[in-house]
Amino acid sequence: MDWWNQFPSALRLITRARLIASCGAGGVIYLTPLIFNQISFSATQIGSGLAAAALAGTLARLISGWCMDKGTNYSSPVRWAAVIAIIADLILFNANTYNSYMQGQILIGVAAGFYWPAVELAVPSSCLNFPSIKGFALVRSADALGVSLGALIGSIFAWLGLIRSVYLIDIFFMALLLSVLYKKTFKSSNDIKEIRAKESLFINFKKKLNNSKSWLQPIFTLLGLSLLATSILSLLQSALPIDLVKGGLVRPPIKESLSSSLISVQLILLVIFQWPIGKWLSEHDFKYGLKFSFSSFSIGCLLLGLSGIIRNGILVIFFAQLPLACALAAFLPTATEAVISITPNKRRGIAMAMFSQCFAISAFFSPVIAGKIIDSQGHAFTLWIVLGILCLLALPTVNTKISSSKN
Repeated sequence: MDWWNQFPSALRLITRARLIASCGAGGVIYLTPLIFNQISFSATQIGSGLAAAALAGTLARLISGWCMDKGTNYSSPVRWAAVIAIIADLILFNANTYNSYMQGQILIGVAAGFYWPAVELAVPSSCLNFPSIKGFALVRSADALGVSLGALIGSIFAWLGLIRSVYLIDIFFMALLLSVLYKKTFKSSNDIKEIRAKESLFINFKKKLNNSKSWLQPIFTLLGLSLLATSILSLLQSALPIDLVKGGLVRPPIKESLSSSLISVQLILLVIFQWPIGKWLSEHDFKYGLKFSFSSFSIGCLLLGLSGIIRNGILVIFFAQLPLACALAAFLPTATEAVISITPNKRRGIAMAMFSQCFAISAFFSPVIAGKIIDSQGHAFTLWIVLGILCLLALPTVNTKISSSKN
């Protein structure tokens, strides 16, 4: 309890809320491709639904951000997201046609779009004098724990032949989230002025830019790298489950229940690694964290590709989960801190909004492209190998194209 009580009470509230929301989302995120693969949806159809969700999420993010800029409390979009997610779950639970699948996915995207800007912006405003990078590491740990628990629960139901129960599980957790937030609020955007006045206490901001435009080149480079990383994150949720059940060039296909269990390994590792890796990287320059992340992504993706040409490739996929979990644990808090480090104070709202959209943009394009590759080639070997090589090529870019605005 002493460890938990070191965090401000407002930060503990947002952490509990994110844990609950992630528990519901975990099974939905990772098992939806398997659910609709069971009823003979093509990889392209499944990918298009995920892309529609991402597009809807992009628009919802803009609405959510606009509302918060107008003074809406950060907890309100989270409540809206919970209600919309419940409606989406009901549709997807009963969906057997492409149209109903698309309707549910679009609503899932809207819910995610309302949710994410609010819960991200609530973190620094809840930290007060506590370092914000450790606050982000804490909430990311809650996200990882919740998603892994949700996927684990979903995999258990998959083993029992009740895989669609993930939508009922999500409804339960969304209702629980609404009850936790009843008469409780996160700090609103009106608190940001006070937080920014104390900014040096939690981000160690030491200098101002001599040229107000000098942040644009490094931030766009960072956004390009973020698109690559978030695309991999999206494909681990969409393409990897399909890759497992379809099989590789040599690797035989596996059952949906075993596939969900294998993905749970990565999520459990992410729970274990998120806080210690986030805390460790907070002691280093953000470039160090980005290089560690992309190196780990490269190893993990190359191992996934290698698994497709080995008869017992399932073991290679198992070992690939280790570097992939390390990469995810490193990237999420480090990239957020990089945005803060690169961008001058008065531009951070715009920069954070642009960074948030990387998740939506990559989720829009990458599942569709991956679905077409898998449908045309019958496997994902090329997909994973190309991603692994791109991550290797990204490493020199981190050193030469990204610089901090801090002294």
